[in-house]
Amino acid sequence: MSLLATVAPHLPFVRRYARALTGSQEAGDHFVRLALKALASGEQALEPSVTPRAALYQVFQSTWRGFDGILPPSTAAVNAPARLMRIAPASRQAFLLTAMEGFTASETARIMGVHFDAVDDLILTAQQEIDAELATDVLIIEDEPVIAADIEALVKELGHSVSNLAATRDEARSAAAARRPGLVLADIQLADGSSGIDAVKDILADISVPVIFITAFPERLLTGDKPEPAFLITKPFDPVTVKAAIGQALFFHLRRTNPPS
Repeated sequence: MSLLATVAPHLPFVRRYARALTGSQEAGDHFVRLALKALASGEQALEPSVTPRAALYQVFQSTWRGFDGILPPSTAAVNAPARLMRIAPASRQAFLLTAMEGFTASETARIMGVHFDAVDDLILTAQQEIDAELATDVLIIEDEPVIAADIEALVKELGHSVSNLAATRDEARSAAAARRPGLVLADIQLADGSSGIDAVKDILADISVPVIFITAFPERLLTGDKPEPAFLITKPFDPVTVKAAIGQALFFHLRRTNPPS
């Protein structure tokens, strides 16, 4: 099997990880391209003792470390805090790899190049930092009542409140106008045939708010030809993944709008 055929199925997901790690699509894709160039040139190779997906993440992680997470001038003007232009804390990487990308602690240790015993401590550190953020109001855009109820329960378990539940684009727009949310969780395909993507565009035209898409149709957003969401979860979802995404989305958005002095 060719190198391209081996890595192609995993590229959308390593790009998702890269966006979450750097805080922007532009920065994340920059490092993914560098990793692919290193593979194509033979500078790096896929580790045969792990799965192709884990091996691709391993190459990306090695590339990220090799450049210290520093962006060249052409991509420096991204909407991310200065601290995210450098390599992210190891605890955040471990948290993303396990909770969002679904790797085991053993796989995460291999990808990051750290000892297995360190992974749990790194994840705990990241979770404590995320939990320290202020709670917020969450708007849930979801047309399936059972799924909406599950998401609402997860949101409340994390200490947030639900500002409203919306099943259509019009309901979502009205809900956001009536009570400004601090976070939006949105499905793509809504009850009346309207689009959650359009609902989110309506909301973002008026306010700046982090968005997480939870959908059975991720391919509609992972196209590579237009701005993509940093946080995209595939249905059926793992509650741990949703919790991780909520924490990360709020963390990056708060740091972006309130950068450290």
